[in-house]
Amino acid sequence: MKQLQHPDLENLPVTDILYALADPIRLEVVTRLYESEEALTCSQLSLDRPRSSMSHHFKVLREAGVIRTHIAGKEHFNLLRKAEIQKRFPGLLDSIVTH
Repeated sequence: MKQLQHPDLENLPVTDILYALADPIRLEVVTRLYESEEALTCSQLSLDRPRSSMSHHFKVLREAGVIRTHIAGKEHFNLLRKAEIQKRFPGLLDSIVTH
């Protein structure tokens, strides 16, 4: 089974997270995950976009440390790394997602 890489937030600059959230599609994905507070599948977060486009957005979010993706069978479950981001950058997600 393919394992996805997730960066350690301790060494990640805030600019990586801000870059990932600057795109409206990625911001919408993060907003949905923020509101759900549970893992959602890629298909639940597709936003009626092409699969290849959404794969790119998930990759950018994952590499920026914003989401954690785990694979179960054919499904990819995405979870917002809310607590980890809050610990490293207090108030960042709250101020971006709720405004």
